[in-house]
Amino acid sequence: MVSLREALGEFKEDKNIDRATMMSVLEECFRSVIARTYGTDENYDVIVNPDKGDFEIYRNRTVVEDGEVTDPNMQISLSDARKVEADYEVGEELTEQVQFSEFGRRAILTLRQTLASRILELEHDTLYNQYKDRVGEIITAEVYQSWKRETLLVDDNNTELVLPRQEQIPSDFFRKDETVRAVILNVDNSNGKPRIILSRTSPLFLQRMLEQEVPEINDGLITVHKIARIPGERAKIAVESYDERIDPVGACVGVKGSRVHGIVRELHGENIDVIPFTPNIKVFIARALSPAQVNSIEINEEDHTADVYLDPEEVSLAIGKGGQNIKLASMLTGYTIDVFRESQGEEDGVDDVNLDEFANEIDPWIIEELKKIGMQTARDVLGAKREFLVEKADLEEETVDEVLDILAAEFE
Repeated sequence: MVSLREALGEFKEDKNIDRATMMSVLEECFRSVIARTYGTDENYDVIVNPDKGDFEIYRNRTVVEDGEVTDPNMQISLSDARKVEADYEVGEELTEQVQFSEFGRRAILTLRQTLASRILELEHDTLYNQYKDRVGEIITAEVYQSWKRETLLVDDNNTELVLPRQEQIPSDFFRKDETVRAVILNVDNSNGKPRIILSRTSPLFLQRMLEQEVPEINDGLITVHKIARIPGERAKIAVESYDERIDPVGACVGVKGSRVHGIVRELHGENIDVIPFTPNIKVFIARALSPAQVNSIEINEEDHTADVYLDPEEVSLAIGKGGQNIKLASMLTGYTIDVFRESQGEEDGVDDVNLDEFANEIDPWIIEELKKIGMQTARDVLGAKREFLVEKADLEEETVDEVLDILAAEFE
């Protein structure tokens, strides 16, 4: 009897593979070696005993008359059979144990290589099956090593997890052995080796943390319809309550923000706006642009665009710092939003003029910067304060003065 541990000495004891599967693989590998050596494994019985760390191989051969053996692997002569047991007769089947050492060094080496390959495949399959159904789940792991493009973490089972740089919050900085929370984004098994990808920037990460902090979400009383994030900066969340007695916004925020404080800390100060969801798209867009107060909205369903009209002093609020508010509102609602100052009609008997009409006098990039802050026409710009244009459009004072002069000349 050959020791199974000798054949598998290079492998770890714990492969995280169940016994039945392991026995099946071992038998498969032994049979593969036997088939290579003798051309078939049909007349062999392989018994694997992983508890004892050994295995047994038995060969079954048919007893034939002396001199009529045509296949020594399948047949045995009567005289040789009677050396094993004296009462064997022609036509009977003789079963005898075969020592694996008789197969030779090459067979043993082949067995090792086959086992190594199959066990590695099993480990990968087991890992993939364990994590494919956990996508979207929050996991806590320790930092093992950080590189420029990704951070490698390990969980309690010493499974390697990958947190790519693009899935990290810009201000994230990890030290070895530090505990990190993230959501399982996906399990990439394209090359046969599972690669478990984590994310801290996915809206799903924020949603899962909300579910942990807000019991009403877990109980199905409140639904999170959509989340839009600029990771580490700001987020907007649309929620709806199915119980009229529950205020969805208040329940998510908590008393004095108690339910979001921990989330905000985890996300490095990411400001979280919670707004009530409504299927009325105009109302939803107006709520998404909060804290700005909207006067009116024109919707184009075909190309999913919305023209939003506001009082001049509300434009900067609608756009937000660096355009964050309007960007998040567009992400949340699924509509491309353009904001306009409320038209006051004709002034001095002269109609307004679109900024694009001044492309020959004003550099196009300047016009684009003005559009980003809600300036669409000449009167929009002329009606804004000089300091507002300098700060929000990030233009030099001399550039703003030059633009104002060009536009004012149009109405003189």
